[in-house]
Amino acid sequence: MNFIKKLGTGNSLMLALCAIIIAVSEYVFLSGDKLHGIFIGLWVPTLLGVLILINQVQNERR
Repeated sequence: MNFIKKLGTGNSLMLALCAIIIAVSEYVFLSGDKLHGIFIGLWVPTLLGVLILINQVQNERR
């Protein structure tokens, strides 16, 4: 619980969303639809990049 407080609620939710997306991507990929599984899997680095950008903008304003 201390880790979530240190990380922040928004960041924790975004990381949980990324984990869910990875699980969905693996399910779609392994169910036979390989291209859609790869496409969904590429959302994770995009979301993490947006999270990093938002954190950098917030740190510059402090």
